[in-house]
Amino acid sequence: MAATKLVIGKKAPEFCLPDMNGKDVCLKDYKGKNVILYFYPKDNSPSCTTEAIGFTNILPELLELNAEVIGISPDNPESHKKFIEKKNLKITLLSDEDNEVLEKYGAWGMKKFRGKSYIGVIRSTYLINKDGIIEYHWPKVSVKGHSEDVKEKLSEIE
Repeated sequence: MAATKLVIGKKAPEFCLPDMNGKDVCLKDYKGKNVILYFYPKDNSPSCTTEAIGFTNILPELLELNAEVIGISPDNPESHKKFIEKKNLKITLLSDEDNEVLEKYGAWGMKKFRGKSYIGVIRSTYLINKDGIIEYHWPKVSVKGHSEDVKEKLSEIE
């Protein structure tokens, strides 16, 4: 599996994936808006919860900057629905059970955890502008303070 390398300044790859209700959501649906597209491993895990709550907490500020937040993981729509309800999340979560979009965005690959290598989701974020162009990429995200970092970068492009 070759790692995908997307280029800043180029068009973001199109996709359509089901949301928590099984309704397809496509990147093209957000034309005219900035998109914070983040990839995370698992609903309800500690770091993934911190990241999702971080984006939810500053969502009003992100909306003022003409941005929407989309999180993608391999979890199924039902898992997303429970996660959203349990944590009162206000962001959009999409299900990529086949890892196709994760692979397209280079967010599926070899990882190390406690000295062991395995294939899984590489926590990463893309900032896509209102014209569908990749503005910025965080290839390996540390969740603490990440949502604020994204907001800062977003304010530079708006």
